[in-house]
Amino acid sequence: MATFKIEGGRQLHGELHPQGAKNEALQVICAVLLTPEKIQITNIPEISDVIKLIEILSQLGVKTERIGKGNYIFQADEILLDYLKTDRFARHAASLRGSIMILGPLLARFGLGYIPQPGGDKIGRRRLDTHFAGLQKLGASFNYNPDEHFFSVEALKLKGCYMLLDEASVTGTANIVMAATMAEGTTTVYNAACEPYVQQLCRMLVSMGAIIEGIGSNLLTIKGVASLTGCIHMILPDMIEVGSFIGLAAMTNSEITIRNAGIAHLGIIPEQFKRLGITIEERDDDLFIPSQEHYEIETFIDGSIMNIADAPWPGLTPDLLSIFLVIATQAKGSVLIHQKMFESRLFFVDKLIDMGAQIILCDPHRATVIGLDHKYQLRATNMSSPDIRAGVALLIAAMSAQGTSKISNIEQIDRGYENIDERLNAIGARITRID
Repeated sequence: MATFKIEGGRQLHGELHPQGAKNEALQVICAVLLTPEKIQITNIPEISDVIKLIEILSQLGVKTERIGKGNYIFQADEILLDYLKTDRFARHAASLRGSIMILGPLLARFGLGYIPQPGGDKIGRRRLDTHFAGLQKLGASFNYNPDEHFFSVEALKLKGCYMLLDEASVTGTANIVMAATMAEGTTTVYNAACEPYVQQLCRMLVSMGAIIEGIGSNLLTIKGVASLTGCIHMILPDMIEVGSFIGLAAMTNSEITIRNAGIAHLGIIPEQFKRLGITIEERDDDLFIPSQEHYEIETFIDGSIMNIADAPWPGLTPDLLSIFLVIATQAKGSVLIHQKMFESRLFFVDKLIDMGAQIILCDPHRATVIGLDHKYQLRATNMSSPDIRAGVALLIAAMSAQGTSKISNIEQIDRGYENIDERLNAIGARITRID
């Protein structure tokens, strides 16, 4: 288990380039299973979760060629379906939640799909009902083996239909849309997720020959086609990493420029940071965050405490609430952080409290933060990363703290952030990786 040693209290100065979006990469890489033709995907983040998915597809028979950093060619013309029933597949796929998205493409093209109960972050209950209910509506039969924790779907022929999703699941929507691209007839998906990741997947599928209307809305109409072709697709900058860098600049009183941030696809993220008093300047497609000794949290019109909560897109992504919570600890004022989607994602606040942060954990979903206004620095401490987003939030806290901190289990951080220590050290951080 690897560890970061962080010498805190250092101001940073320079440019950061966000990696490709992890959540988009997991979707579009699964989509290569829909065609036997070559697909080129660029700006792939070479992080552990994505590399693990590529390895799974390679074992499944997908020809994979890395032609440059983040630039891959895939060809799924000789798929080995028997691999889905092996112990090796069970082990590898169970450790990666994104592996669930191979089901839709496999079902659409081969009429069957198998997947073990997937892993991922331990952030509370993350049900899969939306995936399987949608695939069943398209005509698939579903089976779950409780002894082996294995799911299977099969269908001789998928048929288009109308469906209203019980939740706007991003990965559920992706699975259903990919399955529907080659279903017979028209599929209408209401309450579909419309995050930029799903929009990008839909645009990629259209470039492959799919017919999809309503991209960017919560009402998608997919007209099935007989087959799909190859394409070239470029992944967007990772909006979660962009948000993480904004928070890092604020917490460490640093001047940072985020190059090619994909501003058009960030939604309300910059405005939400501005509600915490953080200055952000847009310069073409770059974001400039100047050094700020103080940033003050807004209040509502009636003077009541600000409430920042996650919501389905175009609301605030839940993946950034850990960052908002951490940077609020050094703001002037108070804020209520309301994590609605996952019941275990705020449990990392006990580590921040140990560092001197003033936080009241109201319940598993809500935490009130009383900002220290940089009058008191956080204290260095030893801690462990519980998941990807909390891990980076703790890294930001440690970089602002006085003294030397250690964060263990940084494999969680590596799952979502590519060479984060090297990139931050290049602009003035002092992070040492201890294997």
